[in-house]
Amino acid sequence: MGGRALVTLVRRAMVALFAGVSVAAAIRVRGSGGVPPQKGGWRELKGTELE
Repeated sequence: MGGRALVTLVRRAMVALFAGVSVAAAIRVRGSGGVPPQKGGWRELKGTELE
């Protein structure tokens, strides 16, 4: 394996690593919804609330 081929291999590996880290970071940021509410929820509507 020549020097130029080694440089190409390392460059491709770095690009693949960067792409993987970028996708993982994007999924982590978009997927963080926080903690769901611990109380509250559905209640029956009455009177003028139905409008």
